[in-house]
Amino acid sequence: MGQVEAIHIAPGASAPMQSLGEVEAVAGAGLAGDRYLAGVGFYSARPTDPGAREVTLFEAEVLDALAAEHGITVGAGEHRRNLTTRGVRLNELLGRHFNIGDVVLEGVKDCPPCDHLEGLVGKPVLRPLVDRGGLRARVVVGGVLRIGDRIFVSVPDAPPWGKIAAPDNAGGVSRGEGQRQQAPHQPTATTVGD
Repeated sequence: MGQVEAIHIAPGASAPMQSLGEVEAVAGAGLAGDRYLAGVGFYSARPTDPGAREVTLFEAEVLDALAAEHGITVGAGEHRRNLTTRGVRLNELLGRHFNIGDVVLEGVKDCPPCDHLEGLVGKPVLRPLVDRGGLRARVVVGGVLRIGDRIFVSVPDAPPWGKIAAPDNAGGVSRGEGQRQQAPHQPTATTVGD
């Protein structure tokens, strides 16, 4: 199961990132005190969906790989993403709703590196971060995000092949045409990653 290792916000575009132990996630808006909630972040020319900059996430394992494979040390506050995670493959959350603690996010778009990021970091990170620059998410249900919060998929998505049909007499109960048996709601959770 994944978890949050670090939380960072910046009050303005190109401003230094501030490390926090917790932050309020505001549904449909972003993180309290962050540049994108205030509408003053750096906006690349790459088109993106509404809400796609509300929260940004980055895998701590990618920081480990940068050091091991390229000799580039980048700290959790340097990569310019809000949440540093460990134990979850962020690409697997693209297009899905997932929980971080009690907060529900939706993975909206990948978050590739850009020249602006490389300029702020002052290290040659652009090429090594291609296809592993993180995830952009929108806040679906707000609340407080904390370091150590667990990350999990709250509602499993439909299988890629579509819905599974059960025969009308499933479970030995005969039902007439067009009648369905309503099953009681059972909340489920699926872990992502380790």
